[in-house]
Amino acid sequence: MNTQLILNYLSYLKENNRREWYHEHKAENKAATTEFETLIGALILRIGEFDSSVLHNEPKNLTFKLVRDTRFSHDKSPYHPAFRAHISSQGKLPVPVGYYLMIKPDGQSFLGGGLFADMFKDATTMVRDYIAQNGREFHNLIHDPEFERYFVVRGSALKNVPAGYDKEHPQAEYLKFKSWYLEYPIKDEELLDADAFLIKAAELFRVMKPFNDYLNKALTDFQMPTRR
Repeated sequence: MNTQLILNYLSYLKENNRREWYHEHKAENKAATTEFETLIGALILRIGEFDSSVLHNEPKNLTFKLVRDTRFSHDKSPYHPAFRAHISSQGKLPVPVGYYLMIKPDGQSFLGGGLFADMFKDATTMVRDYIAQNGREFHNLIHDPEFERYFVVRGSALKNVPAGYDKEHPQAEYLKFKSWYLEYPIKDEELLDADAFLIKAAELFRVMKPFNDYLNKALTDFQMPTRR
């Protein structure tokens, strides 16, 4: 696995974020994409050692396109210079939650997990309700020493506890959240030794798993919205 090739291509794309350059360097894109999919395939096998629900996935089905939707953005650069993948029992869908990897040069890579999709109001309500009813379990998860060594729960949040929830609840701060996710930053140099990176990533995802499991229990009956 040539992770240097991945970083090099993304760095060049960042510097030359134009459609003309992109199409002139399709061979480099294909080579970097192949290396990234190989990396994801190896990561699936390592995650599968503690979470067999992901083993059926094909790497190419877990990745996201480089092309950006610029319709509502002030930034009109056409490409997102990052390789991204979400590994879960249902592939790259945001629910059920799983294990996320973004490789982006200049120290912007990270490992992630949890629920990023705060645009799904039903999912937000389901997690809030579950935390309200299972607050002690949530507290124990996020304050486990191994978890705290690596992670802090992040997410966009309201200013106040929403109506219908106890403002004095022990987990009131987390009831304000609209999403609940984890991020662990990865330096460029940590990616250069692919084998060492895979060991570290798998270990962090193992520590993350109980948090993901908790959210997935909350989201058991969630249905992805259908496009009209």
